[in-house]
Amino acid sequence: MPTSELPPRALFAMNPVHLPELFPPRLMARLGDVARIDPALVLQDFGDPAMAKALAETEVLITGWGCPRIDEVVLAAAPRLRAVLHAAGSVRSLVAPAVWERGIVVSNAVQANAVPVAEFTLAAILLSGKDAFGLRERFRAEHVYPPPADHAAVGNLGRRVGIIGASRVGRRLLELLRPFDFTVTLYDPYVDAAEAAALGAALVPLDELMRTSDIVSLHAPDIPETYRMLDRRRLSLMPDGSVLVNTSRGALVDPDALADELVSGRIGAVLDVTEPEPLPADSPLYRLPNVFLTPHIAGSLGNELERLGRTVVDELALLGAGAPLAHAVHQADLVNSA
Repeated sequence: MPTSELPPRALFAMNPVHLPELFPPRLMARLGDVARIDPALVLQDFGDPAMAKALAETEVLITGWGCPRIDEVVLAAAPRLRAVLHAAGSVRSLVAPAVWERGIVVSNAVQANAVPVAEFTLAAILLSGKDAFGLRERFRAEHVYPPPADHAAVGNLGRRVGIIGASRVGRRLLELLRPFDFTVTLYDPYVDAAEAAALGAALVPLDELMRTSDIVSLHAPDIPETYRMLDRRRLSLMPDGSVLVNTSRGALVDPDALADELVSGRIGAVLDVTEPEPLPADSPLYRLPNVFLTPHIAGSLGNELERLGRTVVDELALLGAGAPLAHAVHQADLVNSA
């Protein structure tokens, strides 16, 4: 940043409950080096008269969970705004078209949030390959080790893993899968065979992936084109004893068809997301031994949130130096991303 210029004036716009984990003291201090910001000032309502002066002077909005939508009315109240840096994932519901039309740059922390999701998914795949979830339930019920013959289908050597979606999470997961002795396939309509090979997977049609995978892991965006992409017919293609891992969104899977398959015991599932979310208390999925259900924890939680805040601080440093943002989001990107 040129020494003659002051750092940009920034303002937090989010639910303040997240602020201490996104920006712990050491990171907040670094933020103060690259932006003029009041750490105690957090906007939750763009129409709040008490925030009008601060908003009018703001050049950079640091947004997060709980931030209201940024539309034409907000832009009129923030005439100096030139950047929206989102310390979370998708900006689809946050940023109105008027933001792009005014030439405001937008960035998010999707890449940073992909890290814990991919790590969680890798763990789910490895444990599913060992039938850890099913054997745990059997051990709790019977209190004895199963005989060796019952382990014939267990193990991760040569396990066939199908990845649906070369999203940021999908790509990070493919990278994490490389050291293991898996056979990996990929379905993504926006990836060609050469790119898939470079990512470490063989590109196949979706139906083939469903038919030939021991473990199917879902990483497609939640957009109209992917709604119920795993319907009753496609779920029926999964081999007996295979496992569906979903750390993406529940809307991508037909919930009734999935419940029927799981209740039958034909397949298993590791579900961090469902539809609806959370499931009603009487859902059989809470009680099934072939279902490992978690409360949407794969994404950034606890100390992992600092990684999202760090992304924002890094972006602010680039902005102040007049350099392109590392994680810029463009309006056209929203067509095929969440």
